[in-house]
This record gives sequence, structure tokens and C-alpha cells, in this order.
Amino acid sequence: MSKRYKQLVEKIDVTKAYSVEDASALVKNLVSAKFDETVEVALNLNVDPRHADQMIRGAIVLPHGTGKTVRVAVFAKGVKADEAKEAGADIVGTDDLVQQIKDGVFNFDIVVAAPDCMGLVGQIGRILGPKGMMPNPKTGTVTPDVATAVKNVKGGQVNFRVDKKGNIHAGIGKASFAADKIAENLSSFVKAINKHKPSTAKGRYIKNAALSLTMSPAVKLDIMQLAEMK
Repeated sequence: MSKRYKQLVEKIDVTKAYSVEDASALVKNLVSAKFDETVEVALNLNVDPRHADQMIRGAIVLPHGTGKTVRVAVFAKGVKADEAKEAGADIVGTDDLVQQIKDGVFNFDIVVAAPDCMGLVGQIGRILGPKGMMPNPKTGTVTPDVATAVKNVKGGQVNFRVDKKGNIHAGIGKASFAADKIAENLSSFVKAINKHKPSTAKGRYIKNAALSLTMSPAVKLDIMQLAEMK
């Protein structure tokens, strides 16, 4: 453990589970990098993703955005292509965009698709899937309303998906955000996760939760408070 990291750990009471408000204020005191670190939340859920009804997946537009500039590629044609461009899409295309992706050019972060273009997208599913870029109706990235999808993604939409061990990780802001904005983003994210609680999930839904920065140790969150967020 480096001297820098030790000094950060000393600022945290490891025996304590912090409230959303206190944790959001504390992480701002854990800044140590020369760049604007991402505020990250990690949740461990009491679900078994092997069962389809316990696969937690969705999206939430955070009230204060993520602080990250997101580049969006849209598969659309005709009027939908025009709407996507007007909404601020960075790249709009069809066959040309398929070829670009096949060539390994990824000058975008998220892919949105109009339903009538999903046949094209299917050609590159094996490329987009492993990168976590495959459009999906559950995250609002396959939709007839491509303009709204682009605005949501640009405005701070966070997609989430539980992994095989029941964990969800997401960036919910930047260290430069005011503490109250971090707290509001965190609360909105947790509420979205709670709304996805499967009826078949027994016992405590959120088993563990922590907040951290890109380069900081984790701050343990009060799971009792999180459970009550609706």
C-alpha cells in the first residue's frame, strides 16, 4: 500500500457505514489524482443472474449527468437519421457505419438504433456485444424515438447490468461535483436499482454497497438507508 493510499484510508472510519450524504461529502476529501476522478458506486445484490427474472438490467438518466462527454453513434435512416443529427448524435449511418465497425474504428462510446435498422446491427453483434455496446430496448438504446435516446445518453444516462456474481458498478459523477449533486445522483441510481428488484429475490436485496473515486479506497454505504429509497 502506497503512502498516498494509506493517507486516504486514514480519512475513512472503516467500522462505519456512511449515509449517502456523508459518503458523498467524504469522497470529495479523497481526491489524489491530477485528473477529475470519477465517482463510482459498487453494489452487491442478493440475486442469481442465471435466472432470467433476476437479471437486473436497465438505465437511468442522472439528475446532474455523469460529467463525462459521451459520443453517440446512431443506426437510422431517412427522417430518423435527421432527428438523430438534430439531437446531437456524433455519427449517424447504416451500411457505412457497419463497415466502419467491422474495420475496427470506434470513435464513439454508445450505440443507438432505430428498430428498422436492427437487422444491420445484427451483422456486428459479435463485435458490439463483448464491448458492451449492443443496443438494447431495456436500456432505451433500441427505440423509434432516436432523438430522445441521444439526448438521454448525452445528458447523463447510465446503463447498468448485474454481473455473474450479483455486482453492479457505475460511474455517477465526478469528484469536482458538489457533494449534494453526488448525493442526488447516487440516490437516483439506487432508486432505479430498487425498482428492478425481482419479486423472486428473497431477503435483503442490496447486500453491500460502497462509494469511491477512480484512485481512492472505498467508503462503505448504509444499506438500510439504501433499502428505503423508492
